[in-house]
Amino acid sequence: MRRWIRCIGFGLLTLIITAAIGLATWEPLFAEAPEAVAYTPTDIRIARDAYGVPHIFGATDADVAYGVAFAHAEDDFSTLQDVLAMTRGRLGAISGTDGATTDYAAYVIDGRGTVDRHYATLPDDVKQIFVAYAAGLNRYAMRHPDEVKLSNMFPVRAEDVVAGFVVRSPFFFGLDSVLGQLIEGKPLYREGGPALGGATAARPDAEASEQTAELGGALFGNSEGQNGSNAFAVAPSRTTDGSTWLVSNSHQPWRGGVAWYELVVHSGQGWDFAGATFAGSPYPFLGHNRDLGWTNTVNRPDLIDIYRLTLDDSGTRYRLDGQWRDLEQRRIWLRVKWGPFVIPVPRTVYRSAHGPVIINQHGAYAIRYAGIDRLDMVTQYYRVQKARNLNEWRTAMAGQGIPATNFIYADRAGNIGLFYNAMFPDRPAGYDWRSILPGDTSRDIWQGTLPFARNPQLLNPASGYLINANNTPFTAAGPGDELNPSAYDPRMGVELDDTNRSSRAIALFERAGRIDQAGLEAIKYDTGYERSGYAGALMQQIAAIPAGAASLREAQRLLAAWDWNLDGRGQGDALALMVMRPANRIHYLRTGERPNALELLATAATHLSTNFGTLDPPLGDVLRLRQGEGASRVDLPLDGGNDTLRASTLWDVEDDGRLSVRHGDSFLMFVRWDRAGRVHSESIMPFGAAMTRPGSRHHTDQARLFVQHRLKPVLFEPAALMATRPHFYRP
Repeated sequence: MRRWIRCIGFGLLTLIITAAIGLATWEPLFAEAPEAVAYTPTDIRIARDAYGVPHIFGATDADVAYGVAFAHAEDDFSTLQDVLAMTRGRLGAISGTDGATTDYAAYVIDGRGTVDRHYATLPDDVKQIFVAYAAGLNRYAMRHPDEVKLSNMFPVRAEDVVAGFVVRSPFFFGLDSVLGQLIEGKPLYREGGPALGGATAARPDAEASEQTAELGGALFGNSEGQNGSNAFAVAPSRTTDGSTWLVSNSHQPWRGGVAWYELVVHSGQGWDFAGATFAGSPYPFLGHNRDLGWTNTVNRPDLIDIYRLTLDDSGTRYRLDGQWRDLEQRRIWLRVKWGPFVIPVPRTVYRSAHGPVIINQHGAYAIRYAGIDRLDMVTQYYRVQKARNLNEWRTAMAGQGIPATNFIYADRAGNIGLFYNAMFPDRPAGYDWRSILPGDTSRDIWQGTLPFARNPQLLNPASGYLINANNTPFTAAGPGDELNPSAYDPRMGVELDDTNRSSRAIALFERAGRIDQAGLEAIKYDTGYERSGYAGALMQQIAAIPAGAASLREAQRLLAAWDWNLDGRGQGDALALMVMRPANRIHYLRTGERPNALELLATAATHLSTNFGTLDPPLGDVLRLRQGEGASRVDLPLDGGNDTLRASTLWDVEDDGRLSVRHGDSFLMFVRWDRAGRVHSESIMPFGAAMTRPGSRHHTDQARLFVQHRLKPVLFEPAALMATRPHFYRP
């Protein structure tokens, strides 16, 4: 008997060991390992300037793309692999549940399927750019196999890189939030203008919730509903020396898949550009060439439509135009890293004629969004790089591949423009497109997109300046110079709200008169709040809180005396910082909620008194820039806050009670065309070029300049770079 028990025990132990080995080793065995597409570079050279920014020279545009991949891998191969893993549904094998959530989103929107269906239709020169970029990544992986995170990750192909664009593009106009809200059955916060039926609340069919469910946090930065950016363009008529200015001030996560990476490129085929890109892109997304430049801010029109489906009793068919149709179903396996193991988790993704389908406790909901099943964004991003004047640039923009984001433009000829870029669905009349739509009629399944000429566009206003800070395009150039909202069809869903940053920027430009660089920098680094909007309402609510504990009375007193500026010089700055952020979040999400002023004040007061022994510690002691290890570590004071022009938008609360900023002012670039048309530019980043290389001297070498509101030269012209006698190398 004992022998049988021992045999059974041994058998169970063997089974457990076998299962453990299987869980530890199965994932790469089932991973796709495609053959690499051959690419032979003609001539590529890379030089690093004094701050480690790569300057990439190639005989062809494709050679440059190869060099972009190699240089970026030298500085942040870790994040590049995360992006590539996501395109193959393998991010969960690296980062666990967060990564698996992103993988699931990529499956739901069928990123790889979109590429498989349409990659062959891309122009040959665009495909060659992506082939070369993939080859550059493969070259780096071959040279550094010890840095590769997953077996069978390399070689990668051009299609893998393109798939990253397909998945990430709709997340910039909120598709990740919509997916998360539907999956968890939570309220669908409304984007765009007011409901066509007059209602202004969140979409129906979900119970109340205080939290937005967000997908893609590990890779896309987890915006928590508070994306942001600032952009300014100033015409010669408003500058003291006749220059034209463009200020790029994107607010992005400081780490991860949508953290900026600065670079300068020069091609023998005429591609010369300085700017910044994200991991997984062969070209910059914003910046300038010799003749023109642009920057972007997130816009929030209503580009997503939700349809409620009627399913039959089996749950496998949906009704459309009086007939039952099969609901497309696909079984997927998510990879979830758990300790040394990778757990396979089965899921089913659904699709209808409308688009992806999410089934939750309230029913089945189909989603249709701008850019669905399209690859054109990769062509448009490349074409605008090569434009040499306003007409060429607008022609490239009219290709309508990029589904959303504002473009703020300036050029050497003195033109400035705001282009509210969005692929507006051509929606039929008769529906409230801000609400849940009937899913049983094909009439409301739009197919086309409105032409680019229908988009809000403001070129060369009489005021001589343009701004955007994630606000309505109908507030951009000051009183008397704005677009008329009534000229645009409400079915487009253009947002109508403003931010503190937009109100503040307009006020500062209106007071400035003719402006020079110092005046422009003063506006960009401004840390003030306008005494209106949600900020003014919150302060009135705090002042009206009935007398309570002594600590709350002191907190009320501090905020009553606060100077409405988070510059770190006045009383109450740290307290104001902490109460403003959640109030802005409620405003930004358009939930219709009213902030609980007592709760906000009590939470902030408790945190400050517990961790700092006072309700009024210096702002710089509380708000910090922290990065690096050992000799490269920096721990520096910051200013600004949530929804100030100097943006410290989101932070992590660390063990010592300090707020370590992780999202806000990121890549910052000042571009100037002088009266003679020559371009000059300066830039700065929060950390340094070598984002994930703590041993590099460029890991944090820009941090002190960043906190001091200082810039560094871009060295766009090759002659300026050569004057520094840089070292060149070939990948």
